[in-house]
Amino acid sequence: MNILKKFIKYYQPQQFLFYTDLLCAVIVSMIDLAFPLILNDLAKTLFTKDKSSILHALGFIGLALVAMYLIKYFCQYFIISWGHIMGARMETEMRNDLFDHYQRLSFSYYDQNNTGEMMSKLVADLFDIAELAHHGPENLFISALKILGSFVILMMINAPMTLILLFVTLVMVFYTIHKNIKMAPIFTDNRVKIADVNSSVQDSLSGIRVVKSFANEDMEREKFSKSNRAFLLSKIAAYKAMGSFYAWNSFFEGLLYIVVVVSGGFFIALGSLKITDLAIYVLYINIFINPIDVLINFTEQFQKGYAGFKRFVEVLDTEPQIVDKAHAKPLSKVLGEIEYKNVSFRYNDDYNVLNDVNLTIEAGKTIALVGPSGGGKTTFCSLLPRFYDITAGSITIDGKDIRNITLKSLRNAIGIVQQDVYLFEGSIKKNIAYGKADATDAEIIEAAQNANIHDFIMSLDEGYDTYVGERGVRLSGGQKQRLSIARVFLKNPPILILDEATSALDNESELFIQKSLEKLSQNRTTIVIAHRLSTIKNSDEIVVVTSEGIQEKGNHKQLLAQDGIYAHYYNMQFEGLE
Repeated sequence: MNILKKFIKYYQPQQFLFYTDLLCAVIVSMIDLAFPLILNDLAKTLFTKDKSSILHALGFIGLALVAMYLIKYFCQYFIISWGHIMGARMETEMRNDLFDHYQRLSFSYYDQNNTGEMMSKLVADLFDIAELAHHGPENLFISALKILGSFVILMMINAPMTLILLFVTLVMVFYTIHKNIKMAPIFTDNRVKIADVNSSVQDSLSGIRVVKSFANEDMEREKFSKSNRAFLLSKIAAYKAMGSFYAWNSFFEGLLYIVVVVSGGFFIALGSLKITDLAIYVLYINIFINPIDVLINFTEQFQKGYAGFKRFVEVLDTEPQIVDKAHAKPLSKVLGEIEYKNVSFRYNDDYNVLNDVNLTIEAGKTIALVGPSGGGKTTFCSLLPRFYDITAGSITIDGKDIRNITLKSLRNAIGIVQQDVYLFEGSIKKNIAYGKADATDAEIIEAAQNANIHDFIMSLDEGYDTYVGERGVRLSGGQKQRLSIARVFLKNPPILILDEATSALDNESELFIQKSLEKLSQNRTTIVIAHRLSTIKNSDEIVVVTSEGIQEKGNHKQLLAQDGIYAHYYNMQFEGLE
């Protein structure tokens, strides 16, 4: 019932189309039910008269029937066209809701779910839901009207014969309900398996350069074949269930015709049924059985749509772990003083990645985090913009707990330059402007100049309108990194996080980018994660972070004099070079 209520909610903005669609369905059903009655009435009245009377009346009858079927034509047109448009609008609304919810979900959700599976829910599942949204109420309504209408008329023609038909129909209904319940898990498994196929495709195509560099095409084919085969087996199970379902219902329909023939002959022999009435009875049997066929065929559509909507609701019911508190206030006039007080953090139920960490960063100062991989440096930085929430302690900016600050204002105050740069499909201009949606061309150019990328952009044939390719594949690592720096220049945040921004670059690119980063860091509170210790020698403070927490603090000279962990790393990197 909860799922049904959520489904019905999407009909509310489409009420006019929905009720008009149902009205058209009523008119179509009434016309279908009326035709045999008109034929029966004409056979008993007009067609028993003389030739001239029949010929005189046929023109008017023909025009009336044409008018009736013209009305049916317009109703059918509305049902097919605007009924589908209604479903498409609902699909669009659901897709907007799902995409919006994806945007609000926390990093932890993306850590545990595959992009291909999420895409499957966003596209394939919602198409099936839209088809159900359109055809569901319409098929149920038309079928119910035709079944009830034809049943009443059949009762009027011959009640005992119709009651026998009713018994066979009830057996058919109970079988259909029972089979539907058994088929539901099969169709749900279908949606899961096609999501696995999408996940496999997404993984392979996103990493195609890695696949080819390792010559692992055969391995990828095998992985895809495995998920594709699992989907096939799921489809086979579904089609076997459907085959049994349709075959038995076809048998029950045959029983209905057998009942009409046998019982009709019996009642004619008794003299309680006329042969002409039997002919009309057979016409109404077709009207009675046709909607049953529609409902049976509708079963597959219902199961697909229901399974898809159930998965859709499961995502919408997933609460973001990180949200604004009710009393959260926007962060304004940021100076940039940051303090970590007794901060601990763990992912899910794992061991603590950070344990009782204390650190104060003065406004406008640059601190560098160094240490072994897995020591918690990136996690330390991810906690500041609340990509994850701390499990103990507090983090403050200018004395305000970040949990009491609105997420939008918090993240607007922080600029991040990462080692793995993500560029969106589109032009260079659009990628830089991602740092400020309403930026002018002059602001974009200034940001590019500050990031030392303007001259390169102008050397391209299309300049700032140059297409960068998916994930920026048409640019080098250094060029992509400078574009990401230009984004942050445009954003102009008071706090900056540089997460190994130069570690994957060649020396020449590093030199360019290091100059850009130094310019970017001026008058900003900056946290730098670096493995290349040459890039952080001039930091105001260097913090050595290991799995045991903060081990050393001080500037470059002080830490070398301590001859501890930092000195060990530094000597390892520069032994023989200095």
